[in-house]
Amino acid sequence: MSVEQIDTLVVGAGQAGVAMSEHLGRNGVPHLVLERGRIAERWRSGRWDSLVANGPAWHDRFPGLEFDAFHPDAFVPKDEVAGYFARYAEAFSAPVRCGVEVRRVSRLEGRRGFRVETSQGVIEAGNVVAATGPFQTPVIPPVVPSGKGPAQIHSADYRNPGQLPDGAVLVVGAGSSGVQIADELSRAGRRVVLSIGPHERPPRAYRGRDFVWWLGVLGKWDIQSRASGTEHVTIAVSGARGGETMDFRRLAAEGMTLVGRTESFADGVLRFAPDLAETIARGDASYLALLDEADAYVARNGLDLPEEPEARSIGEDPSCVSEPILELDLAAAGVSAIVWATGYTADYGWLEVDAFDANGRPAHQRGVSSEPGIYFLGLPWLSGRGSSFIWGVWHDARYLADHIATQRSYLAYHEAREAADAKAAPARRAASA
Repeated sequence: MSVEQIDTLVVGAGQAGVAMSEHLGRNGVPHLVLERGRIAERWRSGRWDSLVANGPAWHDRFPGLEFDAFHPDAFVPKDEVAGYFARYAEAFSAPVRCGVEVRRVSRLEGRRGFRVETSQGVIEAGNVVAATGPFQTPVIPPVVPSGKGPAQIHSADYRNPGQLPDGAVLVVGAGSSGVQIADELSRAGRRVVLSIGPHERPPRAYRGRDFVWWLGVLGKWDIQSRASGTEHVTIAVSGARGGETMDFRRLAAEGMTLVGRTESFADGVLRFAPDLAETIARGDASYLALLDEADAYVARNGLDLPEEPEARSIGEDPSCVSEPILELDLAAAGVSAIVWATGYTADYGWLEVDAFDANGRPAHQRGVSSEPGIYFLGLPWLSGRGSSFIWGVWHDARYLADHIATQRSYLAYHEAREAADAKAAPARRAASA
């Protein structure tokens, strides 16, 4: 049986894979994109029902296509985001093959390239781009043993409040997913306990501009690596209901109970870190620091943007913050479910190549791995802070496609020289005879 061959194989047809295909096509690189589900499957089936993009439509998109049906400042629902990527791929006839799972990638012996075993046969590729993104394996910390307390699900499996059993809900995690899910449950009339860890709390908008605009003009999208000690700091931001600043004090005033970082569980009782007030204060500090930088930018550049002094109003700590709850008997509190909004780990078990460090993390520079011919795309901080956003992955993909095209030019030169040397060899032998 013949083996299909391709110059570059892209694994995954989410936003990263679609962007990669566009740039490879523009560089004239023959390629194929394999997707085990549908285009943008994570947006379709891996998120809760009410999710919208966390950035406005004018910003969270690729340069070549707008969200025509939405106002530029609107936050687009997840299904429309998925449809956007499908239309984008169709617009340039991206060679996407859906319903194909990549099971194993290994180096070819004695020659360039990789053997790719899929659910539909074997492919040989000169390059492989892992565009499967960071949201692969949901992480539920081993705190509460399964079957020893309330029902437990990860935010990846949460869909809507009606999915959970009656009773109070503990949401663990203060990033975008955690705060949005907790807020939705509270608005649905559920009693909610929200476990908060380190976070940044930017304003949704300030002085008439969304925070993504402020990050742009202040140069914060260009930051290339996180500051030491902030690797696990999440961002609490929401595009729900037209976009709003996530204010934990407001959530508490609306009936939510705030607790510190979840630490341990024993005999039906959860224990929390005693640093809730300090954690919220650090979030406030990051919020106010951004306002300071924005005000300075307005003054320096003479912009006519309305002042917003009320944005600096920080209310008093609610009692659950000033007198933190350190222990919670789940049964006595009526907690029937725990939603773990605690992130994901990457799963590269299918990628059997020398492209990982001692801890199993991708070893790369801007997505170019330590294994020649292997590339990573769609990871947070791949090239900078913007890599986690739709527009950021598009720019990362352009860099990788250019790198692949450059490598192809070196190989083309080598092959041309080999052919020329082979053609000249008889004349050289005759001359030396």
